[in-house]
Amino acid sequence: MPRVKRGPKRKNRRAKILKAAKGYWGMKSRGHRIAKEQVARGLNFAYAGRKDRKGDFRKLWIARINAAARAHGISYSQLMAGLKAAGATIDRKILADIAVRDDKAFAAFVDTARGALEKVKAAAR
Repeated sequence: MPRVKRGPKRKNRRAKILKAAKGYWGMKSRGHRIAKEQVARGLNFAYAGRKDRKGDFRKLWIARINAAARAHGISYSQLMAGLKAAGATIDRKILADIAVRDDKAFAAFVDTARGALEKVKAAAR
């Protein structure tokens, strides 16, 4: 059988790993074997971070909505329950943006939620 050394293919594969490891400290950026482990680890953290970011933004939106809702004299949970009872299909991202940018429009949502909560309470009696 002929001898195969895999010259450029092996070099290119290693260069790809070392390019991804650029910026790491010590042998993590220079040694192929250690860099390979570190790059794999970094990719795992990046994957998890993309999932975490979604939760971080949701927390931010809820905090903004809560602050604006309390400025209008209603709690976050009452606002959301009222909007659900009113049949509003607005999501937290858009509602948080409205809370920050347009106070009058947010006040209209608060009034809608209050009205729906009163209807629910009246029906329960």
